[in-house]
Amino acid sequence: MAFTYEDLKKNHPCFAAGAKNNKGRVHLPVSYGCNIACNFCKRDINDTDNRPGVASGIITPQEAVETVRRAVELCPDITVAGVAGPGDTLATPYALQTFRLIKEEFPHIIKCMSTNGLLLPEYADEIIDVGIDSLTVTVNAVDPKIQAQICEDIVYHGKCYEGIEAAKILIQNQLAGIKKVSQSGITVKVNTVLIPEINADHVVEVAKTVAQHGAKIYNIIPLIPQHKLSWCSTPGCDLISKVRSQAQAYINVFRHCQRCRADAAGVPGGKDISEKLYIRPVKLENTFSHAKSQLSPKHKSL
Repeated sequence: MAFTYEDLKKNHPCFAAGAKNNKGRVHLPVSYGCNIACNFCKRDINDTDNRPGVASGIITPQEAVETVRRAVELCPDITVAGVAGPGDTLATPYALQTFRLIKEEFPHIIKCMSTNGLLLPEYADEIIDVGIDSLTVTVNAVDPKIQAQICEDIVYHGKCYEGIEAAKILIQNQLAGIKKVSQSGITVKVNTVLIPEINADHVVEVAKTVAQHGAKIYNIIPLIPQHKLSWCSTPGCDLISKVRSQAQAYINVFRHCQRCRADAAGVPGGKDISEKLYIRPVKLENTFSHAKSQLSPKHKSL
């Protein structure tokens, strides 16, 4: 079955405040490899950091299905199975493999996936075929000059691109992918990381542009200053409120994102079952080796 935007607002904890308190999700950390180098991103394997890009370990698609089985037994309120990393879902094949398996066994669970969008145009048909219900694309700028300050480089079709050149490729692919996927009827959500010193005055343009390309809902995420953007400031409440109000003129904005880990599980703000699902890293060494083998030498240290 396919879930519409109205269905998601009732049953997806990220889409409506009403669902947040009584609907749950399980994130499946099957995607470690990544193909872009965001200056704010610090992917890690640990049990302590409560932020995106972090998981206690990496699991296989087959293990992910077993994880969903255990999750719905422990928390019957779970309505969503999602893959949000800790790397990019399209940089390796594991996310789509996972969703194909979940589709067979759990046809009534919402399938939710996040991506940076670099490979979205070429995987759009497969995403549609797999039956993804909610696709999130992180778009931090639609101006290459601004994007180049946020993302240092990308690895695209085996070649590393840097600066403005990388930014142009990424933005073009993000917007083309959003348009194609949204035209199929899949609900597209866009995330933007709000960086006061870089894109605060540009967020409204991002909102306007992604809405024109078919995105349904917009999430403005406050920067966590770290990695190469540790010099930037954390957005204050006034700034966050201002840019959300500006964006609201063009697209629906939601305001309760908790910046979940890539292995979060349970009801956001309520019952947490992640520790019962992800106690020990699973096959971590082999997965790391395979993921890094997909990247350029420059990205293997990420």
